[in-house]
Amino acid sequence: MRQITRRGLLTAAGALGALAMTSDVAAGATAAPGARRHEGAAEFRGMWIASVVNRDWPSRRGLSAAEQRAELLALLDTAVDRRLNAVVFQVRPTADALWPSPHEPWSEYLTGVQGRHPGWDPLGTAVTEAHKRGLELHAWFNPYRIAFHTDPTRLAKGHAARVHPEWVVPYGGKLYFNPGLPEVRSFVRKAMLDAVARYDIDAVHWDDYFYPYPVAGEKFDDDDAYERHGGGFSSRAAWRRDNTDRLVSETARRIKEIKPGVRFGISPFGVWRNAATDPRGSDTTAGVETYDDLYADTRKWVREGWIDYLVPQLYWHISLAAADYATLVPWWDEVARGTGVDLYIGEALYKAGDPAQPDPWQDPAELSRHLTLARDYADVRGHCFFAAKEVAADPVGAMARVVADHYPTRATVRG
Repeated sequence: MRQITRRGLLTAAGALGALAMTSDVAAGATAAPGARRHEGAAEFRGMWIASVVNRDWPSRRGLSAAEQRAELLALLDTAVDRRLNAVVFQVRPTADALWPSPHEPWSEYLTGVQGRHPGWDPLGTAVTEAHKRGLELHAWFNPYRIAFHTDPTRLAKGHAARVHPEWVVPYGGKLYFNPGLPEVRSFVRKAMLDAVARYDIDAVHWDDYFYPYPVAGEKFDDDDAYERHGGGFSSRAAWRRDNTDRLVSETARRIKEIKPGVRFGISPFGVWRNAATDPRGSDTTAGVETYDDLYADTRKWVREGWIDYLVPQLYWHISLAAADYATLVPWWDEVARGTGVDLYIGEALYKAGDPAQPDPWQDPAELSRHLTLARDYADVRGHCFFAAKEVAADPVGAMARVVADHYPTRATVRG
């Protein structure tokens, strides 16, 4: 999703280096667009809190429960201070859990040992404390990533990937669940929906990781699954897109069955397809296209009304030739128009002031200009900032500038 995660450790490689690849998806199910809009609701002002590899929280593994809790509450207070109204909290970074899940082990990012109880319930505390502060709590899950290594024996005893090695695909130095297996999709839905059933979360949130970002010279080995389940599809790519579509549409249906008031949002890589690939695509030349490389037909999910909101990661500056922020905002605005799906824009706060970034990101006003530009598009209903560490530290004052220019008063969404 972004820099080391936000939405996932390849996210910076995904969103950042995303200009260098391509993606694909398709499939079907139901859901009527329209009825889910929060009429008259305040604009969405969110920030991601990434737990994967301790990106934002907790600051390191092995902190005491009291120290972890204090850090989490400090981030929630930061959101309030910045006049935000939502936090997107990563609670399932690598087929693990930041709550007492009956399906998956406690995350190693808490104690340093996967499966070890941290002595408290981070998700339960986050929900309660966010709501106390008038913040929405969106629980962020990564569906298929298992580990940042390829050794299943390093996983906790009883981990689904050890019990079912046939579900696992090593790729690019990592382990993934195979999206082509119906039993895998059933398991990951069950693992995620446990949190929906047990906690008063406001939304289920996914990032940009479905099939993994392409790795040069490597093949994602789903031959057996394709042979068993790919009959009737025109290509492996079409079958993979259908697998992703099924996960999205079936999860959407189950969320509404369990708790109709819980929303479902997805934050994809910011380019669906380039116009040179598909005339319906954006006037971009991004190296990654979600439809063709990640097998995620994000445009279709909006058009079908399977999701309640979309947060495309538009992590590029205004006037970037390959993927211009000023080109992508109107493209996504048109995609969302008339669908009843809320459109929020994912903003790369982490790039502001980073010496590795081009000149526009050295200007503290670049991000504020993004919000000014987006204001002209009626279907853009808010923004989400990656990520919490930068919202708090704000090294060059880019977030302070956004608050001063665009958030003069608090905009709460909960009573």
